[in-house]
Amino acid sequence: MAMTLGLGTEQMPDEHAIADFLELLEKHRIDCEKSGKYEEAELASTRLEQLRQHEENRRRDELRSQQLQERMRVEELHLSELQEFNEMWDFKAAEFEKHAAGLQNTLADRHKQEHLAQLEKMRRETEPRTPRWSKDLLNLRKIQETLAKMKKYAEAEKTKVQADKVEAQEHAMWKAKREAKIEALDEQFLHKQQLEMGGLMKRIQSGREEQKYARKSELDRVLQRYHNMKTQMESQQRIIQQRVEKYPITAPSATSVSRPPSSGGRAVGAR
Repeated sequence: MAMTLGLGTEQMPDEHAIADFLELLEKHRIDCEKSGKYEEAELASTRLEQLRQHEENRRRDELRSQQLQERMRVEELHLSELQEFNEMWDFKAAEFEKHAAGLQNTLADRHKQEHLAQLEKMRRETEPRTPRWSKDLLNLRKIQETLAKMKKYAEAEKTKVQADKVEAQEHAMWKAKREAKIEALDEQFLHKQQLEMGGLMKRIQSGREEQKYARKSELDRVLQRYHNMKTQMESQQRIIQQRVEKYPITAPSATSVSRPPSSGGRAVGAR
């Protein structure tokens, strides 16, 4: 039986052809041994060992390459999922802040309009709306008028100057007290508005914290899925490595037994 036994640098056939060739070569070795062709049997045995060693090395290299690609795919999927996750939650956060700013601006504008209206109302309605002149001032004005009717203009002028001074003092006191009253009422009104704005800010902060917690919880789930996927893949790869080391020729090839595990998780943002 003629058979080429040399180990050249030509491209190796696929694994099925190699297995068939090894089987055929082993049969040839046995036939040579039985028929006393020991030199040819020795050549066949040497060739068998070379082919087996070559095939074992090829399978190990193929397995390392395959498993490295699997690990890289898992990492790429994880990075892609993280990018999608961050983009989605960054968008949610931006939309939340935009809505929150709109609520604050709307309330601030309403407060401004209500404050202006309230100020106008307080200046119009706060009592006493006009000064309440003292008896002394009213008496001085009466004397002033009487002196003027009596044509005692010099004395009337002196009385008028005195009355004007008293009136200016009383007007200033009335104005100061009224302004103080308006200011106190204004402070109460502004305090009420501040409480309303504070309540809104508290609700906004509560919503912000809830969104932050939801983002962290979802991130924890994403990271756990990645950890589970990676652990499962590494476990499968170790089993395949052990099988190939124990049965380097008969074990299935890397491409037929080693495939990336499914993440088992839904897409980010799916509900």
